[in-house]
Amino acid sequence: MKLWAVALAVFLLNLPFGYWRARVPKLSRPWFLAVHLPVSFVIAPRVLSGLGRQFASFPVLVGAFFLGQSVGGKLTQLRIKN
Repeated sequence: MKLWAVALAVFLLNLPFGYWRARVPKLSRPWFLAVHLPVSFVIAPRVLSGLGRQFASFPVLVGAFFLGQSVGGKLTQLRIKN
């Protein structure tokens, strides 16, 4: 259960960064910040929860990271269309 709670936190944390990433030119300085800045925020819940370096947690948390970025970007696209 702890792993999924951290994955949810990672997903929710990445939503605004994905939203921001979709609004700036690709491969620009703000784009790199939107992609890499949340990495440090993802490490904190992982360490504080005691997950450490368990191999099983890597795919789940990486998936939550990219899913949050992707959904945040899609929200931007939906907002721009409307």
